[in-house]
Amino acid sequence: MDLDAVRANVRTLRACAPRAELMAVVKADGYGHGAVPCARAAREAGATWLGTATPQEALALRAAGDRGRLLSWLWTPGGPWRKAIEADIDVSASGLWALEEIVAAARQAGRTARVHLKADTGLGRSGSQPADWPGLVAAARAAEAEGAVDVTGVWSHFACADEPGHPANAAQLEAFREALAVAERAGLDPEVRHHANSPATLTLPESHFDLVRPGVSLYGLSPSPEVGVAAELGLRPAMTLKAALALVKDVPAGHGVSYGFTYRTPGPTTLGLVPLGYADGVPRHASNTAPVLAAGKWRTVAGRVAMDQFVVDLGGDAASAGDEVVLFGPGDGGEPTAEDWARAAGTISYEIVTRISTRVSRTYANVRASTGGL
Repeated sequence: MDLDAVRANVRTLRACAPRAELMAVVKADGYGHGAVPCARAAREAGATWLGTATPQEALALRAAGDRGRLLSWLWTPGGPWRKAIEADIDVSASGLWALEEIVAAARQAGRTARVHLKADTGLGRSGSQPADWPGLVAAARAAEAEGAVDVTGVWSHFACADEPGHPANAAQLEAFREALAVAERAGLDPEVRHHANSPATLTLPESHFDLVRPGVSLYGLSPSPEVGVAAELGLRPAMTLKAALALVKDVPAGHGVSYGFTYRTPGPTTLGLVPLGYADGVPRHASNTAPVLAAGKWRTVAGRVAMDQFVVDLGGDAASAGDEVVLFGPGDGGEPTAEDWARAAGTISYEIVTRISTRVSRTYANVRASTGGL
């Protein structure tokens, strides 16, 4: 993991939204990159907020020493509200049940909870529907008057920002402005209004409001081909996935390779065994399709990806056990990228990097000495 790439990506994204604060989204262990080191690098580059999905992720950042602004948004009934409030974590409410649990936890803690109210502007996941929004806003204002909560944010999330020009983007922005107007009429004055994810940060300046929330682009990946490739967007991929060949052997023509013999050697050749499989996060859908850099050339996964290993056909080129294989990286050395893997596996680059399991060791380049905090 290249932490200088994370820092550079934060600076690029800040330049896209110069009048807004930036929340670095480090959910899912920093999209597989490591939440704590990436959060630290993002803070160093000017991120004023961090964002996580689950409260457990947010509490882990606090345990690691982070003391800055931090929002956690994916809650279920009975969640650790009091722990989050006592840890100075901003929490999110999409409905009255959540607000009621927040108020109860705040009273138990003897503290004022910082709350972001989420409006469903069309995505259809979390967030309050327009018909329910006035009631949630009124209840939040009453809790604020009591001193139980401080409504520090009003927010929502895009469904189609990775498709620039999609009519849903304008419709959601209009719905968000209406939700903000309802909140304002109720007497709420949130510190931050936020709607923009990575693609909106990059391409939709009217959505920036007070805060942007880039996720995948923080790690140097494009949100979608329609938005542009990473290099065009000024982003640098931070993750490089490598392995060492575990075995190299010569085989005859017609030799079956891996389960089901979905690949047979077209002629006498050399096979290389890569000790990574779907238990490590290599997608099984990459079987017979995904590229790697091995013995100086792009090769294609030969046969099915197994739990712990896959095979590449080296075409008779010289190689030895222990030689490096690069599955993906920034592309500087001619290696494939996570976006190449996503295309090959019929998925998105988000999934390629976040699924790399904890069995794969992480090393970090360009680590800076901590000056306090995280």
